[in-house]
Amino acid sequence: MAKAIKAFIKLQVKGGAANPAPPIGPALGAKGVNIMDFCKQFNGRTQDKMGKTLPVVITVFADNSFDFIIKTPPVASQLLEVTKKTSGSAEPNRAKIAKVNWDQVKVIAEDKMSDLNAFTVGSAMKMVAGTARSMGITVTGQFPEDN
Repeated sequence: MAKAIKAFIKLQVKGGAANPAPPIGPALGAKGVNIMDFCKQFNGRTQDKMGKTLPVVITVFADNSFDFIIKTPPVASQLLEVTKKTSGSAEPNRAKIAKVNWDQVKVIAEDKMSDLNAFTVGSAMKMVAGTARSMGITVTGQFPEDN
């Protein structure tokens, strides 16, 4: 028999760096989850992704046990990592901060494909390119046609 679900908690946590300080502690404590148990499990499963921001969805059950799913890093942080910038443009329509090519966009789209609501890599690439455009990053070159 399946356990009754009490709540879902969505957080963004640095890989391998979960600690009971805010925002993790208050979010989990309010739902009755053992904070240190979550931190130990999360840090154990994300040791290979140290320092990367990782979205996590925590399912809290009626008996205060929990399960969590770690997703891939956000597209915006992957674009900043590729361009070696710290933040996007304050005025993305006027001030462009960097350039990426379609090959770099394709790598990010393939990595993020499981979390996006896209059926093809081409449509996922267009979503990544839209995020880049809204951050002030120019996508150079010709879009590779879907075959």
